[in-house]
This record gives sequence, C-alpha cells and structure tokens, in this order.
Amino acid sequence: MKYKKLGRSGLQVSELCLGTMTFGEEMGIGAAETECRAIFDAFLSAGGNFIDTANVYNRGTSERMLGRFIGTERDRLVIATKFSLNTRTDDPNAGGNHRKNLAQALEASLRRLGTGYVDLFWVHGWDASTRLDELMRALDDQVRAGKVLHIGVSNAPAWVVASANTLAAERGWTPFTAVQLHYNLVERSIEREFFQLAAAQDMAITPWSPLAGGLLTGKFDAAAPASGREGARLGQGPRAARVLNDRSRAVAEALSTMAVETGCRPAQLALAWLCQRSTVTVVPIIGARSLRQFEENIGSLGLQLTAAQLARIDGLSAPVPEYPQALLGSEFFQRLMHGEVVDRMQPGRIS
Repeated sequence: MKYKKLGRSGLQVSELCLGTMTFGEEMGIGAAETECRAIFDAFLSAGGNFIDTANVYNRGTSERMLGRFIGTERDRLVIATKFSLNTRTDDPNAGGNHRKNLAQALEASLRRLGTGYVDLFWVHGWDASTRLDELMRALDDQVRAGKVLHIGVSNAPAWVVASANTLAAERGWTPFTAVQLHYNLVERSIEREFFQLAAAQDMAITPWSPLAGGLLTGKFDAAAPASGREGARLGQGPRAARVLNDRSRAVAEALSTMAVETGCRPAQLALAWLCQRSTVTVVPIIGARSLRQFEENIGSLGLQLTAAQLARIDGLSAPVPEYPQALLGSEFFQRLMHGEVVDRMQPGRIS
C-alpha cells in the first residue's frame, strides 16, 4: 500500500479508502459483523489507514461497528465521517448543514465511534437552505475545539466549493481539504470543473461508487436488467438511468474484454485507472460485502498500467468537451485571442 497526501493537509492516507456503508445489514446491501471485521482486519494488514463512514450508514450501525473495531489502532487510523442527511424524518432540524444539526450529528458520531475526534468531517451534501458562512464558521469552530482535524465536502457543485473555500480564506477559517464525488469510468462529469478546482485549491478527490454500483466488476451481464442485490446497488430511477444505459454498458463490456487480455479483473482495471490519475490526487473509496470482494478490489494495487493501457481505458469513456471549454480550446477562438503567433506560444490550461 502506498500513501498520498490528503489535499492541502499534511495527512498521509492510504491510496485506497475503506468505505463502510456495507458495515451492517439495515440498508439491505451490507454484511454481518464477523464478515465486516474480517474486511477491516485485511485492510489494516494491507497497510490501509483511511476509513470512511457516515452517521446515516445502516442507521448508525456502521459507526458503532467501526468504533468496536478500531480499539488500540485509533491513533494510526484516519477516520472520516459525515453529517447533513436527515436522521429523524419528523424533525426539520435533524438534517441539513446548519449549526444545530452539525453539532448534534458530530457529538452523536463521536459517541458511536468511541473517539474524541475525527480526522476528516465531511459535509454529506450541499444544503441550499443554509448560508455558507454559517456552515464554514460552524465547521471551523469544531476544528478549533479539537473535535475535527480536517473538513471535506461531498455532493456539491464546484461553484459552491470554490465559494466556501474563498470565504474561509477571507475569514481565516478552515478550508475544505478534500471533495467526495461520484466518479468512475462511466460517470466522469466532475472532470469538467472539479479537476481544475481540486488542482487549483489543492484538494484531494475521493470517488464514491468507483465501480459504478457493480457495473464495472464484470460479475453480471451488462446487457441485462439488474435485479436482487445488483439492482439494489445500481438503484432505480434517475440514478439507474445514468448508470445503466447503452453507453455505460458498452464501456463495461470493453473493460471486461481488456481485463481478459491483461489477465486481471475488470474491477481491478477500473480502480487502477482511478488511482493512477495524474493531474489530481484521487483516492477511491472501496466497499465490500465479503472478504473475497475486498481481496479482489485490493488486488488493483499490484496493477501498474502502462501509459498505453491508461490511454486505452481513458478512451473508453472520455467526456465530450462542453461550453465554455469547447469554445475556449478551439483553434478558432485561440487565433481570435492571440492572433497568428498562437502556434509559437506556450499553451495555457483550458480545462
């Protein structure tokens, strides 16, 4: 296991993060405690130190289970948890990013985890009803109190993250050091804005669903409708429509073909491609319901792809440039901007 710096922080985190949404069975996609313990132990044995959970995972079971597991290993682990999502549907203040929910959620998470602090506290999603200054000040207060070491944000537009970090810089508050986003070979929307933002503001990217809900594992027919556990992971409605379409199925099939040629599993190729992204720090979050699944995923660490292999995988689903990048990067616009000498100029970064 190698380690990467977590954005602008000095923290060194394992190149794969262990996701614990599967720790517990309340959500119908998890595992019993004995299997989760085996996965946890295997992750630590492989050199892993970065573990991700949330207050809502399996109604708190994930955090409680993790709290029992970490024991004497707490000091060497980088524990991340989240708040934002509603934990009591009849209470309008039991969700959102306002100060009250943040403080209550953090205290409850610390109790379940059995620790006095978390290394990374995620905002689980953008809450348009809470002002950014309230959120960023409340997060900074928890950092100054020693209950949170670093902060990150998930599921938010790039302009919101940029605005939040700008506000933090102006006020002397703690900025976001990482973003957790939906990113994999078939969902690459974040490359249009977030890659540039992460590079400019020195934030790490930790992709959730790096295997597209199982689509990129090669373990079920990409051309057939998902059912059972597969269907539960891939979801239904708008998210399923984004994951299960002709384009994504074609990508999954091409990845499986390449995996056979390479002598590895499709999931390992998909994870290796993420880990070896060169323009930003990417740390995929891997989850597993069984030790066997985990061992297959961790096998991606021994896979060093060549430049040609990376380019081939990248070409399976490279995003089509959109406005304004498509216009700004065009030869037509560059000549309008710089004249005929543009061919003799060092190019800048458009996207």
